[in-house]
Amino acid sequence: MSETFAQITTSTNALMREFDIITHNLANVSTTGYKRICNKFSKSLDSNEPGQVEAGTNMNSSSSPLSSTLDFSQGNIVETGRPLDLALYGKGFFAMETPNGPLYSRNGIFHINQNGQIVNSSGYIVAGQAGPITIPSDIGPSELNISTDGTISARDTAIGKLKIVDFKDNENKLTPAGANCYKIPEDIRPTTVENIVVKQGYQEASNVKLIDELVDMIMVCRLYEANMKIVSSQGDTSSSLIGAAMG
Repeated sequence: MSETFAQITTSTNALMREFDIITHNLANVSTTGYKRICNKFSKSLDSNEPGQVEAGTNMNSSSSPLSSTLDFSQGNIVETGRPLDLALYGKGFFAMETPNGPLYSRNGIFHINQNGQIVNSSGYIVAGQAGPITIPSDIGPSELNISTDGTISARDTAIGKLKIVDFKDNENKLTPAGANCYKIPEDIRPTTVENIVVKQGYQEASNVKLIDELVDMIMVCRLYEANMKIVSSQGDTSSSLIGAAMG
C-alpha cells in the first residue's frame, strides 16, 4: 500500500506541475513570439489506471514523463504596419546582447533607444552581424527598410544586418531566460540560419492553441480527481481494517 501511495503522490505532483505549465501557456496566448511549453505526463498517465504508471518507469524529477519541452513551431504572422515590428518565418532566432551574455528570441517588437541602437522591450540590444546596429539620428523609423534577409537600409544606404541564428539539432537545449528570451549552454554555438524570411511590419503570434490547452487542462483535472478518489478509498479501506483489528 505504501508503494501505491508513493506512486499517487508522484503522479499528483506531476499533474500539479503540468497544470502550472498549462496556465502559463494560457497566460501567454497573446504574447508575441511566445513558444508553448509541453508536458505530456498526463497523456502517458491517462493510458494507465489512475495512480499507476508504465512498468519500469523511473519516477524521479528528471525522468522523461515529468520533463517539459519547448514547442518551437511557427506561430501565425500578423500584420501591424509598424516599421520596427519584425517577424521571422522559418527556423531561427534574433540574437540579443545583454550584460549576462547573449540571449535569443522570436519576439521582434523593437524600438530605437536614446543611443540610436535597436533594442527590444526589455532594453536588450538587438545584435547585428557586425555588432550593435546604430540608426543615424536624422533617420526616423518610418524611413527604415528591412529586407527579407535582415539587411537594414535607409535612403538607399545600408546601415547594418540583423544577426539571426539557428541551433538546428541543439534547439532542444534552449531554456527560458525571461523577457520572452532563451539561453543556450556556453559550449553550444549558434549556426548560420537557413531558409528564413524576415517580414517587416509584422509580428509572429504565440503558437499557443487555446482549445488544445483547455482540453489538456480538463484532462489534468480529471486525472488529479481520479487519484484523489483512490487516496480516499484506500484511506477508507485502511480505517476498516484497523477497526476490524481493534475488534
